[in-house]
Amino acid sequence: MDNRINAVYARQSIDKKDSISIDSQIEFCEYELKGGSYREYKDKGYSGKNTDRPDFQRLLCDIESGQIAKVVVYKLDRISRSILDFARLMELFQRYNVEFVSSTEKFDTSTPMGRAMLNICIVFAQLERESIQQRVTDAWHSRCQKGFKMGGKTPYGFRTEPYIMQGIKTKRLVVQPKEAAFVKLMYEMYVDPQISLHDITRTLTKQGMRTFHNRALSRATLSIILRNPIYVMADLEIYEFFKSQGTEIVNGAEDFISVNGCYYYQGKGNNENKHTHLEGQTLVLAPHEGFIPSDVWLQVRKKLLANKAFQPARKARNSWMAGKIKCGRCGYALQSAHSNGILYFRCTIHAENNSCPGCGTVKMHELHAFVYGEMVKKLQEFKTLTSRKRAAKANPKLTAKQLELAKVEGEIEKLVESLTTAGATLVSYVNAKIEELDGRRQALTREIAALTLDALPVAQIEAISNYLDDWGNVSFEDKQKVTDYLITRIRATNENVEIEWKI
Repeated sequence: MDNRINAVYARQSIDKKDSISIDSQIEFCEYELKGGSYREYKDKGYSGKNTDRPDFQRLLCDIESGQIAKVVVYKLDRISRSILDFARLMELFQRYNVEFVSSTEKFDTSTPMGRAMLNICIVFAQLERESIQQRVTDAWHSRCQKGFKMGGKTPYGFRTEPYIMQGIKTKRLVVQPKEAAFVKLMYEMYVDPQISLHDITRTLTKQGMRTFHNRALSRATLSIILRNPIYVMADLEIYEFFKSQGTEIVNGAEDFISVNGCYYYQGKGNNENKHTHLEGQTLVLAPHEGFIPSDVWLQVRKKLLANKAFQPARKARNSWMAGKIKCGRCGYALQSAHSNGILYFRCTIHAENNSCPGCGTVKMHELHAFVYGEMVKKLQEFKTLTSRKRAAKANPKLTAKQLELAKVEGEIEKLVESLTTAGATLVSYVNAKIEELDGRRQALTREIAALTLDALPVAQIEAISNYLDDWGNVSFEDKQKVTDYLITRIRATNENVEIEWKI
């Protein structure tokens, strides 16, 4: 005998004239149940853009615990407006043998026709979502090619001011004299063949220069500034340089008159319509004036192109804690170094400009031994704590959080790729959306870390334990994997080590 109950779920974002109240939604669902008993789940004041709603999460928990036989809603969008959420929820309902009914749209997954109609609805919802995203993307690219100032962080050396361009309100860059003086000094110093990026960061930090959020200048930030044509007084030499690099140049050569700076966009190709999408690299003259002479900018750019010392980060070779180990004082990454044949860790910020006092002398082999010992103790505590109630199956709630995190990260990636530094009225919501998604991503990361305690299956615990028992013979890559399973972050100095655990 099936002792499960029916569930009615209702959601209302805000009270307004054209929105249906929660009570009205429940009445429609009651009619669908024809007088049968049910349990109410209600979320008022929550959007349907995600599933992070108190009563909806309570409903999912009750489904996973085997209490629910059927879920009835007034309309599909009361559950979610996301295709990924729908797909995940339908899989969850199927796994727990739960029927789903939308009372006004007459979708009933207990029938073949209902399942088919639901799938069709989901497909068209996804099509609409992608069409909206495409229109916004096209509008953004169109504005880029016309030289509009897009949103995002204002480049160092400038401030923004309101500006009307082609009858449309936007913003343009205006030189910030104090910061611009530092930028000029960067270029003048780097023209010297004997001067390195490290020399410049150290010198300017001593002179009191600070970048965004009052941070000391790093080599990465310096490299970005020295590569950016936003500062250059663009002339024909600049035009020819970028043309030789295969860059698509929107403006004609006659417009490069040694006055304006340039916006430089690096798009991703594979688009069918070159007139509406930025492919590869695109250069557009900006309405603001540059302040770095083109000959100086080109000398710096060519030196950077020939400089093999500053390269993207490579795979870790010396420490299986790479990516986890941070300075206990400033929070920036520690990097490996060696002296007299001994490997040790040093703070990257301290090494670049001394703005951090550093972590002291942290010998790599000593820290490896300490962290290994702590992992052994932590896993033993974990096994003792969970031995009584350990379930072999995966935690559905953790799986749901991981799926949501993947969706959030995917949405952030799409926004960053297609609407990088988006702004202006047409796409002003994008920046707010990215901030909102990033906040959700951080919250999900914390929740997943907390839920990991219930997620590691017995077999995985035993595998990790076996690795730790035979640590001397475990490969470098497997040591990294074990560390990643157990540890979120390690903050170290020569006086103290703090480990942030995932379990």
